[in-house]
Amino acid sequence: MIRQDRLAPWAAYLLVGAGALIMLAPFYFMFVFATHSRSDIFSLPPPLFFGTDFLPNFAILTGRIALWRSLGWSLYVALASTALTLLFCSMGGYAFAMFEFRFKKPLFALVMGTMMLPSFLGMIPSFMIMDALGWIDQPRALYIPGAASAFGIFMMRQFITSSIPRDLIEAARMDGCGELRIYWSVVLPLLQPALGTLGLITFIASWNNFIGPLVVMRSPEMYTFPLALRGMYSPGDTEWGALLAGAAIATVPLLVLFAISSRRLIDGLTAGAVRG
Repeated sequence: MIRQDRLAPWAAYLLVGAGALIMLAPFYFMFVFATHSRSDIFSLPPPLFFGTDFLPNFAILTGRIALWRSLGWSLYVALASTALTLLFCSMGGYAFAMFEFRFKKPLFALVMGTMMLPSFLGMIPSFMIMDALGWIDQPRALYIPGAASAFGIFMMRQFITSSIPRDLIEAARMDGCGELRIYWSVVLPLLQPALGTLGLITFIASWNNFIGPLVVMRSPEMYTFPLALRGMYSPGDTEWGALLAGAAIATVPLLVLFAISSRRLIDGLTAGAVRG
């Protein structure tokens, strides 16, 4: 029995370690293949360690696509999407958590119901709306429509309900604060863990977004990086080393961002789960 108690943690560690290796393997080979030529990548056995062809691959990449311009568009769209999502979702979550109004429950149920719809069902209506507004081939078509996401509103509502006491809001009202002042000076500072988590999730999702730009962007000059990188692919002449070099360049900022804010991400996801 004692031996079994000692072996159980090691078995769990072994299982988790094996799962981690399987999940990290695609990232590792992406970075490795980014330093090899196309012929080396398709050799048998394939290279398992880093090579010396990253600079030639990078030269091919910059020769095929407008690398820095597309990265700039991706950064702009991701930052704008994150800022607007944090603003509108925190406002919506605060309203659903602290206000009582007519049809509150049906409206919240309607917001939650949108999470059950597959995203591809909205592509054609979204394109028609963007076309009617004249936003085709405009970056605003990528960050304004999703600014008030159902997931973000739900997350903010749960965090506010579980972590911000109503007495604090009532005390601020008794002191003469208006609702906007309460939201800006009282609620937002207390929402920092949830805002950090939602901001990280939104930034990563916007940075990696491929379908959205594919639907509304027409000019290569307006392509975000995932869409520009797709232009590297061709059925018969794909420079896989250059393509994977671009994928590695796009992945590095996300890995750094996640490494810096992973603790805040976990804290924000668990903060509203249990009432303190």
